[in-house]
This record gives sequence, structure tokens and C-alpha cells, in this order.
Amino acid sequence: MPPPAKNFLMSEQVIQLQQALKESQLPHVRERILIILLQNDGRTQQEISRFLGCSPRTVAYWCMHGDPDNLETLHNKREYEHNRKATPEYIELLLKTVDKEPSDLGYEFGRWTAERLATYLTEQTGIDLSSSQVR
Repeated sequence: MPPPAKNFLMSEQVIQLQQALKESQLPHVRERILIILLQNDGRTQQEISRFLGCSPRTVAYWCMHGDPDNLETLHNKREYEHNRKATPEYIELLLKTVDKEPSDLGYEFGRWTAERLATYLTEQTGIDLSSSQVR
């Protein structure tokens, strides 16, 4: 495999990545930023993998898919979709909802099922949990 292209990033991109590296609270995002910065420094994917202690597959993926001009690409897509954990507010709404008749909320069905509760709570909170998680 040929050596990587050194200094392929513009100085503004490097500065933006370095700033994001300092500010990010998410270890997986910091790792992905480091992968791009080390690649820019001319390190091979194998060297980056050894240095960071992550898999060669991870390094290869982020070398190809990490966009230094769009740092959101370094986050898990799920982080931008629905939060997958019940917040205290979600649990409070769940407990209030099960005490109500579905008809009180405009539904035609007579009983709550876990699936119906999950759908209703997603509509109300934006937190998308499965029926088994709600159960």
C-alpha cells in the first residue's frame, strides 16, 4: 500500500479538528478526529491503529468516511436520531399515561399495550423506545 498523502487537510480544517478534539466530551468522536489528524500527519492506517489501540477496520472506515468539513459525520447517527434512553421526564409521562384511559387522550382503543404506549410516548417526547423497552 502506498504511503498516505501527507498534509491533505487545509490549515483551517486542521485548526477546526484540533478545536473539536479539545472540546468534545465523546471519546469515540475524539478517536475519529485523531484518526483524521494522524492520517494528515502521514501515518499509515496500521500505525494509527497501533497508536490508538483500535481496529484497523475502524481506522480504514474513518479515513474514508470522516469528513473534516462536516464534523457531524464523526458522530454516531443515532446521537442525532431519537434518544434511546428513557429520561426522568419520559418515565413520569409514562406513569401518568398508564393511569389514564386511552379514550381520555382521543384514542378509540380501550387498553394500553406496550406498543401503543411506545408510539404515544414517541409522539409526545421524541424519544423512540421499543415496546419491549417500554414494557
